Amino acid sequence: MSIADSAAPQPPAASTLDALPIGRPAVVQAVTPPAVAPEWGPWLDEIGFFPGERVMVMARGLPGADPLVVRVGNSTFALRRAEAACVRLEPASA
Repeated sequence: MSIADSAAPQPPAASTLDALPIGRPAVVQAVTPPAVAPEWGPWLDEIGFFPGERVMVMARGLPGADPLVVRVGNSTFALRRAEAACVRLEPASA
C-alpha cells in the first residue's frame, strides 16, 4: 500500500439516529430493535424508517434528554433516544 492509498478519505462508518447532529441529513441503513423491545422494529418500519429513506434530526430535548424531533421522508415524529438508537444510518449523498 502506498502513502497515497493510506491517505485516501474513508467513508464515515454508519452511526445511529440518536447520535446524528441536528440538521445533518442521513439515510436509513437498517432498523435493529433491542431484544427487550422487538416490537419497535415493525413500528419504526410502519412510520417510515426503512432502508433507503432520508432522515434528519430537527431538534432535541434538553441536553441529554428526550425527545428527538426527527424528519423521515415528509413526516415529522418525536422519538425517544432509545428508539432512535435502533435506527442505523449511512451518510446521505449530496
